Amino acid sequence: MNAQTRPSTVFDVQRVRADFPLLARSVHGKPLIYFDNANTSQKPQTVIDAVDEHYRRHNANVSRAVHLLGEEATAAYENARDRLAGLVNAASRGEVVLTSGTTQSINLVAYSYALPRLRPGDAILTTVMEHHANIVPWQLVAARAGATVKAAPIDARGELIVEKYVEMLTPEVKLACVTHVSNVLGTVNPVRELARECRRRGIPLLVDGSQAVPHRPVDVQALGCDFYAFTGHKMLAPTGTGALWARREHLEAMPPFFGGGEMIREVKFSGTTFADPPHRFEAGTPNIAGFAGVGAAIDYYASLGFEAVHAWEQQLLAYATARLREVPGLRLFGEAKEKEPVISFLVEGAQATDLATLLDLEGVAVRSGHHCAHPLMQFYGVPATLRASLAFYNTLEEVDAFVTALLKVRRLLM
Repeated sequence: MNAQTRPSTVFDVQRVRADFPLLARSVHGKPLIYFDNANTSQKPQTVIDAVDEHYRRHNANVSRAVHLLGEEATAAYENARDRLAGLVNAASRGEVVLTSGTTQSINLVAYSYALPRLRPGDAILTTVMEHHANIVPWQLVAARAGATVKAAPIDARGELIVEKYVEMLTPEVKLACVTHVSNVLGTVNPVRELARECRRRGIPLLVDGSQAVPHRPVDVQALGCDFYAFTGHKMLAPTGTGALWARREHLEAMPPFFGGGEMIREVKFSGTTFADPPHRFEAGTPNIAGFAGVGAAIDYYASLGFEAVHAWEQQLLAYATARLREVPGLRLFGEAKEKEPVISFLVEGAQATDLATLLDLEGVAVRSGHHCAHPLMQFYGVPATLRASLAFYNTLEEVDAFVTALLKVRRLLM
């Protein structure tokens, strides 16, 4: 595929790139091509400014002081909750727990919702394509309760075998889990269909939305799930930020997971009464400056429009996939009909880590390894893959340069 066959677009990617300071740097004397967005996204200047502004002008703790700085910090923190509630179309802001990210969100559900309800012989259902964050917490609580963790299979294209997932929703399953978008394959799972089948059986469904929220509009009410976890740093926001959306009735029935300040009504040695959700799950001092950045990140997405972002990323994905097919001996992993811009692959005769190291010397940042998805690697019979994950600030020219670099380093390793 050459320049004449590139897709046309009205998305002004060069203007967008100017908003991201890090994209202008060079590495090893080469212009940076950042294709590791599934790992963490780069940050626009407005997010950087929001964090800087907090520390320069508003730095104070939240919900602890009546002075002006405390009120300003609290307002910024609670504004992030409002913005996140709007982002996923929560029914109310009280359904959004602010966390450090998806891992904390899932652990909160594991220990506060699942563990008190699990009994010997019960099961939790997940899938083969999950990130470790949607496997290991369930194994930990299942082991404590005498329960088990089951994994629904996928096919060779990297698509969930939906009928098998539904078959595995047996009476002993007390919680079902699924990733919205695979961090290795880019596969988009049919969450709405799975949620409908779970509801018919009275089984709550938790969705890992880490790789979905940065790329597509998410409406938790339309999806019909019970829990939705996602991470800030993959969607332009600072690290150490994220959220758990949960149905209000679940939050009200869940005991606290962490104990400490700001999650209580009253503490006595005879007993403690806890705050209402979501604050009962937010013990201690949070990443206040980070959540100021979350608000700015959501504003930035809104300025571009999620539909425009999604459309451009789909053009990038199609173009990059076609270009990679030109590389001799390249094997793609994950060819689902519906995907987000994540491409995993191997090149015959070359180790993934060797390719990634040599690509870095060419200025290309990609991820190599198991991507926190050991069961998925085992399914494909490989120890690791190379992963190129794209974002809306990437360009067709970067794709071409990436493929040129890949062909060069391939020759060096042959």
